[in-house]
Amino acid sequence: MKFAVLVFPGSNCDIDCFKAVEDSIGQKVEYVWHTATDLSSFDAILVPGGFSYGDYLRCGAIAQFAPVMNEVKKAADAGKYILGICNGFQILTEAGLLPGALLRNSGMKFRCHSTLLEVVNNETAFTNQYSKGEIIDIPIAHGEGNYYCDEATLAQLKANNQIVFRYKAGANPNGSTEDIAGVRNLRGNVVGMMPHPERAVDQLLGSEDGKRMFTSILNAWREQHGAAVNS
Repeated sequence: MKFAVLVFPGSNCDIDCFKAVEDSIGQKVEYVWHTATDLSSFDAILVPGGFSYGDYLRCGAIAQFAPVMNEVKKAADAGKYILGICNGFQILTEAGLLPGALLRNSGMKFRCHSTLLEVVNNETAFTNQYSKGEIIDIPIAHGEGNYYCDEATLAQLKANNQIVFRYKAGANPNGSTEDIAGVRNLRGNVVGMMPHPERAVDQLLGSEDGKRMFTSILNAWREQHGAAVNS
């Protein structure tokens, strides 16, 4: 399996994502600059956290126009796996690949600490190694992580099981609508989340609960291609 880690001016979690793939699942991974115009050789695309283009206008608002995002949309249409983390989640919503928007944290402060999440949907390519309702420890680091959508969109998210993660009840750090921490597209091959699973792949980091996101993607790809899941 081959992963792409996108790099925008201002990305700062690209190395974390690269190392998570390299060390956690031992698959091929390459950095891809924001000017790239071909992602056809990749099976999965990681859109990392950071401050793309300095977060001017809105977080992700400029990055959505980068040449590589046209290729990300093509990859999404082709059914490839796309994971947006933190600023990557913001970029995917700005690009229209995921519903909703990310607003300033309700407390108007940058939050950086360990956070407990509930796995709401474990039937995605990104969560198949978790149990439904499982509580996992994944850190956050954001100032604009307050997920918002209107009532009609929220109803659709619930009806289509598109809510992937929620902050544990009583532990919402940013005011997100109904504690939402991550969502998927209708097809299920695009997921965005504010917490950082790439920063929770080894117990030395305080948690290894994020590692299963990467093993989930690998297992989904292997099953899709008829390879042995445990090979």
